[in-house]
Amino acid sequence: MAAILGRAGIAGTALRTCEATADDKRSRGDGEDGQADSEGRGTGKAPVMIRNPIPWPDGARCAVAITFDMDADSILHLAHHEQANNKVMTMSMLRYDPEVAVPRLVNLFAEFGIKQTFFLPAWCIERYPAAVEMILEGGHEVGHHGYLHEHPNELAPEEELYWFDRSIDAIVKATGQPPRGFRAPSYRFSAKTLDFLVQRGLSYDASLMGDDIPYLLDNGEGRVVELPSHYAMDDWAHFMVARDLGYMMPIKAPSHGMDVFREEFDAAWRYGGLWISVWHPMLMGRLARAAALADLIAHMQQKGKVWFAKLEDIALHVKKVVADGSWKPRVDRLPYYPGPIPELPRKPK
Repeated sequence: MAAILGRAGIAGTALRTCEATADDKRSRGDGEDGQADSEGRGTGKAPVMIRNPIPWPDGARCAVAITFDMDADSILHLAHHEQANNKVMTMSMLRYDPEVAVPRLVNLFAEFGIKQTFFLPAWCIERYPAAVEMILEGGHEVGHHGYLHEHPNELAPEEELYWFDRSIDAIVKATGQPPRGFRAPSYRFSAKTLDFLVQRGLSYDASLMGDDIPYLLDNGEGRVVELPSHYAMDDWAHFMVARDLGYMMPIKAPSHGMDVFREEFDAAWRYGGLWISVWHPMLMGRLARAAALADLIAHMQQKGKVWFAKLEDIALHVKKVVADGSWKPRVDRLPYYPGPIPELPRKPK
């Protein structure tokens, strides 16, 4: 179960009174919380930011999902198939994922009493069963992340479906159930990916960047919940340095990256948004960054009225409020275009 953690150290009666006042304003859409009134106007100090805020469970101000992509050395084999075994330093850095970082992060989540979502390429599930078992024993979700971190939008549809199904088989074998959600490796969601999500009965996707709150994806045959994030919430852009993989981000203190993540959280909390990290154990699980992560979680808990949840639980909540009519989401029909736009001529082959 996901956890909603309230502000500590405040008398219960005063807390209930303060929260009721805030909830009353929020339900009316007072602009102090950055949401709209019945005519779409902000009525307080803060500007309107989210015009159609989703009601989070038990009056939570925002939803938080601290998600991790445990890619390990799959990305090195994909990039340098013939030479991967000779790139020993990079291999060691990537294997930090299952060997050191995942145990540290699972323990950290247990100390804070939260359950979260890990996305794993299915090759990593097969290669590192001890890490998978540790994730499952912690009560966390294992999501679909391709087989070898292949890029769906660079594959023919039949190739994409082959690796998609092979990954599902591996997840079922390891966890006893099919995956509920998917994150495309490197966000490489293709024009056919939604078709496969619908056909295979997945509940949600977490690859796209089209909103600050959940929305729906529709292909004419079915729908899935989209749980969006964006590049600022990805630790890769802040911390990744790997010559063999072509990434040389400027070295920065963990606090600099955390400033970004903290400000994103504060905005989500103020305006009723959805905060989803796209992190990697080998980066955020490093000692100093993991310590900074603990401080960030403590900050979130101290703010109060934060729903910490696995992505599968957020998707279930979205479906619930849509079904009972308490919230109407935006719907994106995919693909956005059937092919190249006709206004530009096609290049000759």
